[in-house]
Amino acid sequence: MKFSTKEDVEAPIDFVFNEVSDFQAFERAALRRGAEVQRIDALQTPGPGMMWSAQFNFRGRKRDAEIELTQYDRPNELACTFRTHLLLGTLDVELVALSRKRTRVSIVTEFSPRNLTARLLVQSLKLARSSVEKKFRFRVAHFAKELEERYKRLA
Repeated sequence: MKFSTKEDVEAPIDFVFNEVSDFQAFERAALRRGAEVQRIDALQTPGPGMMWSAQFNFRGRKRDAEIELTQYDRPNELACTFRTHLLLGTLDVELVALSRKRTRVSIVTEFSPRNLTARLLVQSLKLARSSVEKKFRFRVAHFAKELEERYKRLA
């Protein structure tokens, strides 16, 4: 199953890339939401091979996930894969400079089931696809707006 959206951000591409690749900020955000996140690689600089282990509650059960950064092309793109007991997936973030102070952010996430239970989960998501897509687009738009606000405070 695949979801994608694009948002234009009133900020330079370098600023936007720095924000979308601020992995420590995403770790803190996950911790605030009740997830347990731990970095499990030994890399000193950001790049492919960075890995995290995460535990979180989903549908009333504790779930484990492993996330790996697979692509890191400053300032244009980053991608990661994630694996859980139920799903395999990817998250791709692509940035395009529209002007010196405007950037288009394209986010694509795709996942596939690993077992019968996951197939049922994905099937229920397909039935509710329009509402799930709406939530996905809303969250990406909200993130883009937060980026703009952060840039305006710094500029």
